[in-house]
Amino acid sequence: MINHVFLGTNDIEKSRAFYNATMSALGYGEGHPLPHGTVYANADGAVAVCKPANGEPANVSNGATLGLKAKTYDEVNAWHAAGLANGGIDEGAPGVREQSPGQMYGAYLRDPDGNKVCAFAPNENA
Repeated sequence: MINHVFLGTNDIEKSRAFYNATMSALGYGEGHPLPHGTVYANADGAVAVCKPANGEPANVSNGATLGLKAKTYDEVNAWHAAGLANGGIDEGAPGVREQSPGQMYGAYLRDPDGNKVCAFAPNENA
């Protein structure tokens, strides 16, 4: 259903370090560098983290969250740890989310620009 997601950044190198680490932890690998940011793409879609095209500073959308797929609890844990080690801020430690569909296992971070991101894996006990 989703073709791509675009997140703004004010610091390409900080965002690239954060997303290269977190996307690699989920098995997506490092992104393709662009002059104005980085794109992470595969057959399922793309995530671009770039400076806004209008030249204005990037800012955070209230209520917006980028949700990424993980295959296992270990991937979620590695994603969260990689994010914290690369400038991310904890917004919810890894664990089962009782309110999520299927009580999935997930974690939340803020990237270096303040964007809210999460990674979720299917509940291994369901």
